[in-house]
Amino acid sequence: MGLEEKVMTEMKTAMKAKDTVALEALRAVKSAILLAKTEKGSGTGLAEADEIKLVQKLVKQRKDSAVIYQEQGREDLAGPELAQVAVIEKFLPEQLTEEEIEKVVVQTIDALGASGMKDMGKVMGMVSKELAGQADGKTISTIVKAKLSS
Repeated sequence: MGLEEKVMTEMKTAMKAKDTVALEALRAVKSAILLAKTEKGSGTGLAEADEIKLVQKLVKQRKDSAVIYQEQGREDLAGPELAQVAVIEKFLPEQLTEEEIEKVVVQTIDALGASGMKDMGKVMGMVSKELAGQADGKTISTIVKAKLSS
């Protein structure tokens, strides 16, 4: 079952339960899928990797919004954003822990022979490809910086 079918099933469940937060989040996912499918040159459907990127983008947008709202003292707006993140994250593969990401980063640094911050781009590219959908780019970046600067 593809992402679109899963979202539609979850939407029906949310409608029956009258869960407005989940419904809003699921509608955003559905909207993003439809936009991606109708983009110029996208072909007939979305590949699984594209679906994961799309969901990650939606999660990141909501997390960023929640942080901004919290900085401005607007917990009333941050709460629903974080609730939507929880709903949307169900469609992502299981996320790795920081320790697991760190192991992959160390292995990649050793394999590439990276020796400093000048090699960060190479390391980030390799690790991001390997952990696509399983780790947040910000977390990967933080770990890579720490390993390359030490």
